[in-house]
This record gives sequence, structure tokens and C-alpha cells, in this order.
Amino acid sequence: MGADGSRVSPTPIRQQQSQSSERRFGVTKPLSLAGPMDVDLQRTRDLEKFLEDAGLYESAEEAEKRIGVLDRLKQIVNEWVKELTRLRGYTEQMVDDSNAVILTFGSYRLGVHGPRSDIDTLCVGPSYVNREEDFFYGLHDILAEMEGVTELQPVPDAHVPVMKFKLDGISIDLLYASISVLVVPDDLDISDVSVLYNIDEPTVRSLNGCRVADQILKLVPNVEYFRTTLRCLKFWAKRRGIYSNVTGFLGGVNWALLVARVCQFYPNAVPSMLVSRFFRVYTLWHWPNPVMLCDIEDNELGFSIWDPRKNPWDRVHLMPIITPAYPCMNSSYNVSTSTLRVMMEQFQFAKKICDEIELNKTQWGALFEPYLFFESYKNYLQVDLVASDADDLRAWRGWVESRLRQLTLMIERGTLGKLQCHPYPHEYTDSSKQCSHCAFFMGLQRKEGEVIQEGQQFDIRGTVDEFKHQINSYTYWSPGMEIYVSHVRRKQIPAYVFPEGHKRRRSSASADRCLKRNITPDVVEAKPGSPGKKQCISPQNWSPITPELVSQISDVTLNVCSIGVAEQAHIDVNGKCSASDNNLYRLELRGSEVQDIQNHSAINVDAPKPETTASCADSGDVGCSSNSSVLSADRSVEHIAPEILNRSDDGQAESIAGMEKIGPGLLRGDSCEEVSNLLCDKLGTNCQSISEEDGREQLESIAPDGYDTLTKSAENIGSEPVQDSLTRFSLASTA
Repeated sequence: MGADGSRVSPTPIRQQQSQSSERRFGVTKPLSLAGPMDVDLQRTRDLEKFLEDAGLYESAEEAEKRIGVLDRLKQIVNEWVKELTRLRGYTEQMVDDSNAVILTFGSYRLGVHGPRSDIDTLCVGPSYVNREEDFFYGLHDILAEMEGVTELQPVPDAHVPVMKFKLDGISIDLLYASISVLVVPDDLDISDVSVLYNIDEPTVRSLNGCRVADQILKLVPNVEYFRTTLRCLKFWAKRRGIYSNVTGFLGGVNWALLVARVCQFYPNAVPSMLVSRFFRVYTLWHWPNPVMLCDIEDNELGFSIWDPRKNPWDRVHLMPIITPAYPCMNSSYNVSTSTLRVMMEQFQFAKKICDEIELNKTQWGALFEPYLFFESYKNYLQVDLVASDADDLRAWRGWVESRLRQLTLMIERGTLGKLQCHPYPHEYTDSSKQCSHCAFFMGLQRKEGEVIQEGQQFDIRGTVDEFKHQINSYTYWSPGMEIYVSHVRRKQIPAYVFPEGHKRRRSSASADRCLKRNITPDVVEAKPGSPGKKQCISPQNWSPITPELVSQISDVTLNVCSIGVAEQAHIDVNGKCSASDNNLYRLELRGSEVQDIQNHSAINVDAPKPETTASCADSGDVGCSSNSSVLSADRSVEHIAPEILNRSDDGQAESIAGMEKIGPGLLRGDSCEEVSNLLCDKLGTNCQSISEEDGREQLESIAPDGYDTLTKSAENIGSEPVQDSLTRFSLASTA
């Protein structure tokens, strides 16, 4: 489908092969010149039908509306520039000749936008119209008073300054670039390097979006096959929760560059083949070796280009994907160790599905099953944002979302990489709250294969406080903008994050499809001789974590192996992992493709290469204690019977972070009725009670004086001073 919404017929296969043989695409030779077989053509038709049924193509009416919106936007900026020209004292002839050009980039320019996609636009103006005052104040005020303009949000401090708004219901991201000419021609060639003369770095970044999009379309063998494949991969990435540049995953331009490189590797392949080979290539890619569509060129203009040999900051990039237009930059500098790990796991998952599709064992729908994020971890960070109204929340949310990546990096750095984070690029809203609200979530887990010391803890309170301090330095902060960071366990996830408004029961089939990370079933043990008592179904169980219980859990836990590039891991009968010879993995590919892929990705740029190891994850839980949902009261659990929290079932002193030994559910809705009522009234939590007798027996079996002490402590909660939220993660129970 073209940018105007019309469906374009693919280039015939023979004609495509002829064109490909005449021209070489990319910095290396193709991996294969093989064309499709009949079965590949049928799979491509099935894939296109699936994408169409999924609603990824806009209608002709919607395409016409977008064209009309762009025409109106061009008229608005032209009148704005002419008025500024008049106010600056230029002649009437100059006023008549003055002009501004509206260009598109991103998914719209590449021809892969959907019905509800925004339009990335660039306004190119003359040298005397600046960004800081004229664009972000003058044009902003004009738009604010204009009919049909809603949700206007300037973001001048972004890496690429942008103004976001809706025009006649269509979302617009508008950038501005002032080039060194007095009159901007209507037929401006944005690809010409002369547009970069005498401009600053932010302007270069603003212009680069259009320049990169044009280069991508020039560097792929077949534009229509590229578009179909990219549309498919973007949809897949969104379904699997890894489509977001701002949170450390990949955005639109990153996916476009990765797909374009695969098109260069297989110039005669059709979309069904390209999708399969995409995952085949990038599960074997030797990161941090870069993905490049063309050679990196330097220029006498002197702008910084990506070069790890000269620039120390380029050497720390984990997943470099280089833009093809001067100045060549790494478009994926946001990727962190944790987000790269998550993406590689998803690539592995998708590769297996594609292998099954090629064997006719499953259909395309299996590839696009949504990722079950809230079933994949036991521990999460919940970031709640509130504001006084919807407009304030929109600005506040944009600011915090752009900084969530920093929280991931800070946690990785503060725990030396031993605590891994998975930021989920979706926001959720609790409609029951009176104020404007949204929430983000981040999965947490201990690094696989990490040796655990008894009593070892991850105390990230200081990290969270530092992050909140950075967030609260927001330049445009206004009263009512607040942020709360709390730790929640899997079964404490609020119901509003689920589509049906409640937590669905996990089936064995969905559990098998979900990528698990140390997921263990919740164990609820009945006391011997009391089968009739009501059992406590809780986020955590009452049973103390003993070596015997850990052993029981291990018997039913799926051990997860972390494998490096081109390595295959096995799990033996004892649940241990062992890395096998790399050649076993290569059997999954055809001929010498593996070696070719590894050779292509082993471009020597003097960038550090990550270690590739295979190791086993311990089967135990990542023990976690905090005031969790109770953090809304900003009250530390240390106020609640610290003498109980420091006592284990055998009477030995334990760390407060081992709080799960008396059942953290006691503070969150699984206490006996009397204690439940006391704590719920004091802290405002939602509780599910069990019988008082059962609660007393279970509590006293863990700490003999625990019940009375806890009750007395609860009576004094209201008088305790409010302290910072506790967010401490213990690994003591998993040793």
C-alpha cells in the first residue's frame, strides 16, 4: 500500500530477480539469491490476508483524510512564516516569496502506517525563523487557538525537539528545522547534503528522519516486499511488548533498518521468507557488531558520526543499528543490557514459531500471540502517576516515560547487573480513581546463573529515591503531579491492567507459550489433620521458606537456561543446564547460512563483544519484601512488629527482608479476620480474610509470640512517623 492509501501490486518475481542481479545492495554480498517456491508464495498470501484481517491497512477514506490534514498543516505553517517575515521588516516581495515546507518521515513516509498511526512531520523554514521562540511559542500559540487542534503538547527538551497534537483527529508529531536559506523552495531535496550547511546538532537530528527514510527506500531490493515485511514485524513487536524506543527497546526506524538489512541479505525473497529469515539472522547476530545498510561516510562538515574507534561513548552501545544518511548515527543507543536480553529471548521464541510455520505445523496467528507480561515474573515495580487534570497528566506522563529507561540503567548499575529489569512499554489507567492517573510496570528477576549468598539482598531504595528526585526536577511541574514507585508481586497486580478487568486463570497451554523466567507455582499447604479449614489463596503463602519447601518447589519448576549466540543448552534429568556444541544449533539452518550470518555480523569495528555463556537459573523464587500495595500510605513495614519480622520459624534471627517467612500476605489481605481488619482500617488495603483460628495457628507456628505482638503493633500504626517507601529485594530464600 502506498502513502496515498492505494494498494500497489508487487513487482513480478522474475523482474525482481533480474533487477537484483544488476545491482548489489548493502555492504556485503547477499546470503542467498534464491527466489520463492510455490509454497512460499502461498504463505505470503496467507500472511498478507492475516495482516489485512488484523486491521493494519487504512481505508481509502482514511488515506484521503490524512492528505487533507497535511494540506491544512502546510497552509498553517506558510501563513505563520509569512507573518513572521512581515514582522521582521522584510519587503512585500519577500513576504510573498516566503515559504515553509512540510515533509513526512517515519511510518507514513515508508508507507507502513496503519489506521490509527500518527504522522511524523517536519517543517523546514528559512534561516530567520528559529525553533526556540518562533516555533515553540509563536506557532504553539497559533495552534492553541485554532479550531480542530487538540492535545497540544510541546516537548522542547527532547533529544529531537517536537510538538505533539491532534489536527482534525489525526495525531501529528511536528519537528522544525531552520536551514541557511532565505526562501525555502517547494521542491527542496532533503537528501542533498547542502541542507546541512551552517546548522546545529538538534537541526541535524530533525532533518535526519526524512533523510534516513529516503535512503532506506533506495537501499532495499524491492520496496513492496520490504513494506509488507516491516508492517508484519512492527505488528509482531507491539504484540510481544518490545516496540518502544523510549523505554529501551526498538522504535519504528530501528525495525525498518533491521528489516532492510535482511532484504539485502535475501534480495529475491518474498515477505513470508523474509519474516522467517529475519529471526534466523538476528538470533545469530554477534552484537554489538553493527547493522549497516551502507558504508559509513564522513564529510568535511564535521558532524560527529558513529565510530567506536574514535568515540569512547560509542563503544558502550550494545545493539548498534546505524542510520544510512550522513551523519550516520546509532539509532538504538537506548538499548540496555536488560532490554537486549528480552529482545533476544523474543527473537528465539519467534524463530521457533517460524520454523513450525515452514513445517506446516502452525499458522501465522501463532506468531502474533500477545506476550503474557504479567505471567512472566514474580516481582514487579509499579510506577503510578497522578495529575490534577488530563492535560497535566499527558505532559507528566511523557516526561516520566522518557526517563523510565534511566531507572532500568540505575537498577542495573546499582546491583552490578545481578537484578534484571524488563520495562513494559504500555501504560494502564485505573478509571476508578478520582484524579487523572496512569501506571507503568517493570518486571524484576535475579540474573540467571547468579551465585546466591545466604541473606543476600538487593536494596534499591536509594536508587528509587534518586530516580524520583530526577523526575521531580521537571521544568514544567505543576501542583498535583505526583509519582509513586512500589513493589508488587504477581498476584497483587491490580485488576485494571487486564482487558476483562480481572486476572484470568492461567492454562497449561498459555503457560507453555509464555516465556518463563523462574516461574514457580504458588504452593499452599494444608495443615495435617485440618482438611476442613479454609485455605489461604494469596500472593505469597504462609508456609515458611525452608530448604525442604524449596526442594519441593524445585521438583515442579522449569529451569530456564540462558544461552549465548549460536549456542544450544540442554536440561538434564536433574534440572541442570549444560551448553552443547555450537554445531548442534547450526543444524537448524540451511547449508552454510549460519557461518555466513556470523561472518556478516562479525564486522571489525573495534567494539567490545559480549561474553556468550550458558548457565542455569536457580529454581527458587526471587524473595521479595516491601510494603507493596501498602506503599500508597508511604509507610515502611519496619513499623509493623519488627521483632516478628526478625524471627524465623526455628527462632533464629533473620533479616527483615526475609519477611515472607511470616507470610507477607498478612500485610496485603491474607491475615486472619481480626488482624486483617486492624491493618486494613489503618492502611486502607483491600483484604480477603480467612478464619481467625487458622490465621492464629499458622502465625504462631512461625513465631510463637507473633500474633499478640503483631496485634499490639497494629494498634499503634497511626502514631508512627511516615517514612520513605521500602523497596528491598531479598535472595535469602533462594539460596
